[in-house]
Amino acid sequence: MDTTDIIERIKEHKKQPHLRFRLKRDTEAFTDLLFYTLFDMDTPVDRNLTVLKERFDGLVELACWQSERPCHKVWEAYVAKLPHILERLNLDAEATLNCDPASLSIEEVYMAYPGFYAIAIYRLAHELYTAGFPLVPRLMTEYAHRQTGVDINPGAVIGKSFHIDHGTGVVIGETAVIKDHVKIYQGVTLGGLYVAKHLQKTKRHPTIGDHVTIYANATILGGDTHIGAHSTIGGNAWLTDSVPAHSTVFHTPEIKIKTLPNA
Repeated sequence: MDTTDIIERIKEHKKQPHLRFRLKRDTEAFTDLLFYTLFDMDTPVDRNLTVLKERFDGLVELACWQSERPCHKVWEAYVAKLPHILERLNLDAEATLNCDPASLSIEEVYMAYPGFYAIAIYRLAHELYTAGFPLVPRLMTEYAHRQTGVDINPGAVIGKSFHIDHGTGVVIGETAVIKDHVKIYQGVTLGGLYVAKHLQKTKRHPTIGDHVTIYANATILGGDTHIGAHSTIGGNAWLTDSVPAHSTVFHTPEIKIKTLPNA
């Protein structure tokens, strides 16, 4: 097979006409600029909003190939929500500062905490998700996932003052609902009980009530699973059933010590 044949065979199997990986790179650049515009004191807000709109228009051209979706109208509504999103994120940062005795300053939370960064990108992506903007919200949260190890689907609904400690290995599914003042630790999964394509439009992930704490490596599964307010879920717990308010759930390992006979 000569080079011409190879080229033709490759072209034959490139079947996705809208698959342009420049969209991924451009989304990451847009996400970085958006984050710095909201938080960095040396990044000018007024000038950057103009640049962000231009970059967003570029994302529209790459992502909105379905002509019936009026994606160009999304930006004005989205930018109007940025002050509210920033207000929510400041509450998240304060929650982390108040929860973690290792945090020395609020500046440290903004700059060094992977959990806060993942929450920030989730909140910025979620508003685009709810507007029906295609693909870009998922690319934003996957960008944060790659950097932090925290996987939050942009479709999840998360209340105020949310804290993720350490963060690595946290998974929060698309239809999860997390209410106010919730704290979760590394390795926590809020997932589906099982996976099937026909469940796409159903609630597949759990609901977490106000003031719940979920410790490391706990797994909570299922759309009908509700964790009542003011409950504590211990590390390594596995839950597929609901828990009433003010509950404590813990996993008790069985420890066996084998004493070797003397040689």
